[in-house]
Amino acid sequence: MKKSLIATAALVATAAAGTTVLVAGPASADVERRGTCAGAVFELNVDRERGGYDVDADIEGAKAYSTWQVAIRHNGKVAAQRTIKADDEGELDLDTFRKNTAGKDTFKLTVKPAGGSVCSTTVTVG
Repeated sequence: MKKSLIATAALVATAAAGTTVLVAGPASADVERRGTCAGAVFELNVDRERGGYDVDADIEGAKAYSTWQVAIRHNGKVAAQRTIKADDEGELDLDTFRKNTAGKDTFKLTVKPAGGSVCSTTVTVG
């Protein structure tokens, strides 16, 4: 039996049994921006969730135990801000949840290693 026929038969059997089958749609509401700063890669991810946005800032490849100032702004206002020390693998993150506002929502990630220059990226959704 061909694989496509087996998959179709399994899908029909699952639907007939009353089980809900979820199919992932396009991730058009999920946006990711990357950049580099002081030899590290920083990333801003904005995912639509529960009437708002899960906003994640990640840094990878930083010097182990280095100190970074990390801030996430939502429509110009500080949503989350911390001074964070990278772990032994040079990774650190800052996460927050923000409610959806009328119109477009703009998120800005700003990162700054101790003694270094400020780097940033912006995501607009909506």
